[in-house]
Amino acid sequence: MTRLTSALLGATAICALSAAVHAETITIATVNNGDMIRMQGLTEDFTKDHPDIELEWVTLEENVLRQRVTTDIATKGGQYDVLTIGNYEVPIWAKQGWLLALDDMPEGYDAADLLPAIAGGISVDGTLYAAPFYGESAMIMYRTDLMEKAGMEMPTSPTWSQVMDAAKAMTDKDNEIYGICLRGKAGWGENMAFITAMANSYGARWFDMEWKPEFTGPQWTATLTDYLTMMNEYGPPGASSNGFNENLALFQQGKCGMWIDATVAASFVTGPDSTVADSVGFAQFPNKDGIDNHGHWLWSWNLAIPASSAKADAAKAFVAWATSKHYTELVAANEGWAAAPPGTRKSLYDNPEYLKVAPFAEMTLFSIDAVDTSAPSVQEIPYTGSQFVAIPEFQGIGTAVGQQFAAALAGQVTAEQALQSAQQLTEREMRKAGYPK
Repeated sequence: MTRLTSALLGATAICALSAAVHAETITIATVNNGDMIRMQGLTEDFTKDHPDIELEWVTLEENVLRQRVTTDIATKGGQYDVLTIGNYEVPIWAKQGWLLALDDMPEGYDAADLLPAIAGGISVDGTLYAAPFYGESAMIMYRTDLMEKAGMEMPTSPTWSQVMDAAKAMTDKDNEIYGICLRGKAGWGENMAFITAMANSYGARWFDMEWKPEFTGPQWTATLTDYLTMMNEYGPPGASSNGFNENLALFQQGKCGMWIDATVAASFVTGPDSTVADSVGFAQFPNKDGIDNHGHWLWSWNLAIPASSAKADAAKAFVAWATSKHYTELVAANEGWAAAPPGTRKSLYDNPEYLKVAPFAEMTLFSIDAVDTSAPSVQEIPYTGSQFVAIPEFQGIGTAVGQQFAAALAGQVTAEQALQSAQQLTEREMRKAGYPK
């Protein structure tokens, strides 16, 4: 080895050591779903271009994630530099001054490419306060082979009556095949996301124009009654413990005839881990007979930076990478275009390579574009939101109501008791919060 070579190797080692010594570690709080876990597996692409930034992951179940990040940001705890939060939290927290504005993303990020419905939900006065990792609405995913075996056909735009008929026809409990799988796990973003969207399609609303809840009214009564009928007669056992991940596993294992849930699940039910990948069809979220409203569901998981972070520049570099067109292409190169994070960028739905391998793309985009968060119900409302109500108090109220409905599903209380309890607790919490304002 020459002296020059030795010197160069020594200098390289010193530089590497110096970079390691001076590396900033950013802590990322995220949810334990498939897309986010996939992202963690691809971060070498980020760190090779940012050797001065190290990533520390805190990966949590959805309800736990919401609880921890809400507590941390409200108390300015500073545990996390990047938060995975929904379009429910972003505008509320931005108005509180808890989030950094993302109006200066790196060149080439192309914020104009974001779908308007998704960008609008995470902006305040036209300024982004988070970057969308993926976006979703809700739709029906169903087994085409079981539907054919039952001698039935799923309409593109079905009613709840048609869905219940199909669920009955596909149920074969002796062989552990359940006609329908729906969320039952308590939580404002778990069972209440689905049940609120279903209630919207039944003509229900959370509050009248005086902010009085309406759980004891006919629309909510019909919603919960039909939900419990479907789950008890045609659903899997132990459904009150099933959320998104549990139902995804059931569907992939071939145990669900239908699953009505987030459009983002489509790439997983048609992916390599699904035993029924070649027999999956898609249809619009149902509407109640005679009511022209297919329910409203608009959600995005977004990456945001708390104003309390001392590592904002490093955090912003990561957020820009994880939500960029480059990241979408990286996923496609590693796992195919069908696995690309859906529902955020117009360019994905203009990409013929994606459309060729994603049979769910058209229904996903249609479902997202159809949402009007200012009018989720056919009745007049004093709030905005889709499968949630966009007020700070909703996290607590929604989860408490979800616990009542999960108890009804578990057979601990009747539907009427659950609705009465929901009415009483919601009235109490809204009075404490000072509504109407």
